[in-house]
Amino acid sequence: MNSPAFQYRKLDVQSLVSSANPHKLIGMLFDGACSRLAQACGHAMRGDHEGRGRCIGETVSIVGGLQASLDQEKGGELAANLDALYDYMQRRLFRANADNDIAAIREVMDLVRTLQEAWSAIDPSVTNITSGTHS
Repeated sequence: MNSPAFQYRKLDVQSLVSSANPHKLIGMLFDGACSRLAQACGHAMRGDHEGRGRCIGETVSIVGGLQASLDQEKGGELAANLDALYDYMQRRLFRANADNDIAAIREVMDLVRTLQEAWSAIDPSVTNITSGTHS
């Protein structure tokens, strides 16, 4: 897709990412996951298997990025629990795509929203978020 509007949005996202602090970047990943999951539900309801698969694949990539950003050493039990949760979400999404399971997509969306709300409640000025990782 090379439309001028697409190129503008791509440039806008790149600008936001390059100027965001690590805390904001994690928040943007949560936002992106929620957006893709909502789109995946819409595609699934319309029977658009290609669109559903694309959005689920993008979400799996985002969740993988969140999982890779975990600081296992500093995060301790919290990081281990988040790692297991991200793994669970990815497995649910693979099954949701294979089975066209809207309920599973919504389940993962609820999990992401819960994490998103918790993350946004963290004040980045009082946390030690400097390396781009999260617990």
